[in-house]
Amino acid sequence: MNTQPKNPLHGKTLEAILTELVQQYGWEELASRIRINCFAVDPSIASSLKFLRRTPWARKKVEDLYMRS
Repeated sequence: MNTQPKNPLHGKTLEAILTELVQQYGWEELASRIRINCFAVDPSIASSLKFLRRTPWARKKVEDLYMRS
């Protein structure tokens, strides 16, 4: 089977992760913790998801921050 019992992100969508981070930190704090323009310049969930889905290094930073928080 293809289960991931030790993966804390298993079952979490990128949208859910990003939404929780924005609720916890706000866009301004998120932009200071992860230096990505889509968090600093006219941020929105939709535009950030579009960027993160195409940019593996940025997605990794978001996932790492989520796991630390």
